[in-house]
Amino acid sequence: MEDALADAASCFPVDQAVAIWESAVRTESVSLDSLRTVRWRTPAARRCLELLRPGTDSSLETVFHVRLSAWGVRLRFQVQLAGHPVDFLIGTHLVVQVDGWSFHSSSADRSRDLAHDAELRIRGYTVLRFSYAQIIYDWEHIERTLVGAISRGLHVAPLTSGGHPRF
Repeated sequence: MEDALADAASCFPVDQAVAIWESAVRTESVSLDSLRTVRWRTPAARRCLELLRPGTDSSLETVFHVRLSAWGVRLRFQVQLAGHPVDFLIGTHLVVQVDGWSFHSSSADRSRDLAHDAELRIRGYTVLRFSYAQIIYDWEHIERTLVGAISRGLHVAPLTSGGHPRF
């Protein structure tokens, strides 16, 4: 397994390589503790280990996380809000949901997502949803959208008229 992961680190772009590594940990093909004991020979493999954050639910979330990690913004994943996990929370109030096919393919899935989004909005969160196609094929659009949201302060708690954060 370690040889295969080292090869993936060298052969794939870093976001895809880390997705492969996290998939191996998620499916219990290898443990994170075991990966930490390996003396990785290449900078690419060491970078994959550095970026590895078990806990994402899908490879698509991993790709999103790796791409955004270079920004230096506070990014947490699988945070419980309004009784359900959200894929990513940027700052304290910008929710990003990554909609891959396996968890968002039915009408019931869509209804559940819309209900949760509405509850989050009522609580003062901004919710952005991105599809597989957007993340993989139109990353520039996602970057522009996130830059716009962050520059407008949507990642922090809204202020009340007195200038204090509303909780």
